[in-house]
Amino acid sequence: MGGRFLVTTAIPEPGLQLLSNAGQVTVLPERPDHRKLSSLCASGKFDVVLTQLSDVLDAPLLAGARVQGVSNFAVGYNNVDIEAATRHGIIVANTPGVLTDATADVAMLLILGTARRVTEADRFVREGRFHGWEPELLLGRDVSGSVLGLAGFGRIARATAKRALGFGMQVTFSPRPPGERLVSDEELGEFAGKVRQVPWSELVQRSDFLSLHVPLSEQTMHLVDAGVLRQMKQDAILINTARGPVVDEAALVHALREGVIAGAGLDVFENEPRLASGLAELTNTVLLPHLGSATVPVRAEMARLSALNAIAIAEGRMPPHPVNPEALS
Repeated sequence: MGGRFLVTTAIPEPGLQLLSNAGQVTVLPERPDHRKLSSLCASGKFDVVLTQLSDVLDAPLLAGARVQGVSNFAVGYNNVDIEAATRHGIIVANTPGVLTDATADVAMLLILGTARRVTEADRFVREGRFHGWEPELLLGRDVSGSVLGLAGFGRIARATAKRALGFGMQVTFSPRPPGERLVSDEELGEFAGKVRQVPWSELVQRSDFLSLHVPLSEQTMHLVDAGVLRQMKQDAILINTARGPVVDEAALVHALREGVIAGAGLDVFENEPRLASGLAELTNTVLLPHLGSATVPVRAEMARLSALNAIAIAEGRMPPHPVNPEALS
């Protein structure tokens, strides 16, 4: 018979074909709400549920779930209560390492787009207001020579650093904000001598562009709040390609509206797909609909890995990319 797979939102190929070859696949016609997902997981009709970040698998859902595991179509897994999953013997898997370059590209796009006021300029042309070159038309700021502060220094932050160095930026980082951890030159590897580690407070105060690259946790929830925004330079720009709740979005709107900071480039939002009141109306922003991994090759590889994870779980094997391998023991 093979495995029984519940897919909450259709994924690209080769994911669905791999699942079909391995068993019975149910793809929901529309994204389930929490009650519907809870009911499906508790039905006993599925071995594995293949989820998206928008699917919340909290402790009550997992307590009633009759599935062997969860394959998350994402690198992050803050939508799943990992402790509860482990307690109930439900293994969780993700798709790490596949979207590093694509997300770093988006981080650089947001840096360049906010610096050169690209959304304002695009709208200016489309509205028929461009009447020829002017000496002071839509002046932006230089990226080369400016200070990029990286909050976190994992794979995506390092890939962003490599790109930023190519643009002549001065790259600084704080590896694990709000905490501190000294990173040796040996650990820095190719970045030794090219980037500089500073404490989180100094990173906030010195950065012309503050780019967030931290996972969402209790420690990083609202890492950038009203207090941090007030410590930033008045002409600084905030970049977020990590997770929306790392930023207090209401505080950010206030800061942008009042000129506390100069701008923001966001690919993620605190309560996706909803935006904080007033954010969409601000001209000093570049707002993207969570496109960090949105290239054809990356999404195809995410689909492949999430399918392979699901198949392994259904067969009682350790998936290639487990988040909580101890759940099987």
